[in-house]
Amino acid sequence: MLKIGDFSRLGRISVKALRYYDEIGLLKPVMVDQFTGYRYYTADQLLRLNRIIMLKNIGLSLDDVAKLVDDSLSSVHIIQMFRVKQEEIRSRLKDDQSRLDQVEEWLKQIEKEGFMPDLQVDIKKIEKQKVASLRRTIPTYNDIYMLFDELCGYLEAKKAKSFGPPLAIYYDTEYKEHEVDVELAVPIAGNLEVAGQIVVRELEGIDQAICVIHKGPYETLKQTYGFMMSWLENSTWEMSGPDREVYLTDPDKTKDPAEYITELQFPVTRK
Repeated sequence: MLKIGDFSRLGRISVKALRYYDEIGLLKPVMVDQFTGYRYYTADQLLRLNRIIMLKNIGLSLDDVAKLVDDSLSSVHIIQMFRVKQEEIRSRLKDDQSRLDQVEEWLKQIEKEGFMPDLQVDIKKIEKQKVASLRRTIPTYNDIYMLFDELCGYLEAKKAKSFGPPLAIYYDTEYKEHEVDVELAVPIAGNLEVAGQIVVRELEGIDQAICVIHKGPYETLKQTYGFMMSWLENSTWEMSGPDREVYLTDPDKTKDPAEYITELQFPVTRK
């Protein structure tokens, strides 16, 4: 038999962890000296210990580890458990890759410019959301106010509660001076009676989007669009869907256009 210290060295695990596994019934010693309280293990128990460590290292909870090492689950449940863990790990890897991509792109900008640019590109996931929306072809970009007046006026009349800042989605595949295909959307909570061209729908999420915060009048948004397109040309990304403008500042409450805050969002995929 092996004393707990020797078993700890062979199993490459702390004595504290072994004592805890004993307390929760995950790995009990074959004998405890009634006079000294020393715990004793056998070499055969190293197989169980190694399995415990392996399962714990992939991120399973000790409750799940106990079920697996005790063979209390069917193969179907075991496969399901590993599938869930597999997806969790893949999701973390995807998030880490996005963060790595962002760091690399920042490094490129800093190396090129010699300093941190005023405009920063953020790569992030955009969650889906329930919205009331109005899609229409408007004469020019500047005429989007007509959609604001119609949609926001309707929501106010219906006493609908907004659940976030309004946003515009531009569907044209190229820049157009006239006849602009745009959808204005306002996140809402609860139900809403629809009328005319106003609809309630689930606005799709975006797995990966490059996002830039623009500060200033809406008339100067084209400069930020130019920055983002230039950034894309020098990156490993390309656009994969309609761009969005999220209006984080309410012009009715912020009178100075220089203080307007708008987030531009471009859905992207790898080139």
